Amino acid sequence: MIIPVAAMILAAQIAIPVADGPPRFNTQPTCNGAATANGAVRDVCLDKEKQARDELGRQWASFPGADRGRCVESTAAGGIPSYVELLTCLEMAKQARNLPKDDGLHTTTGAAPAK
Repeated sequence: MIIPVAAMILAAQIAIPVADGPPRFNTQPTCNGAATANGAVRDVCLDKEKQARDELGRQWASFPGADRGRCVESTAAGGIPSYVELLTCLEMAKQARNLPKDDGLHTTTGAAPAK
């Protein structure tokens, strides 16, 4: 099976797994796309990506492996990786685990359950 060279180059730029740490993304394309009209937006984007990457480095081990794998895969799937998107995915998964369990006795509207 022959894999086009362009596809291999793109795949190599998306995510490089790092043992015991977050993946390494090339966020230049992400921020270049965000800054089509204004160069200052690009700088803000790069700064936010760096902050998210640093935060991921601090918290990486605290996220379950299944969440890390799922979030890295979904973040890299679009071809434009983002540390901000990866961190958001991991934080949402963590918060979802902390939601109250549905015991069947309560509803979100405050009304009694139907009988």
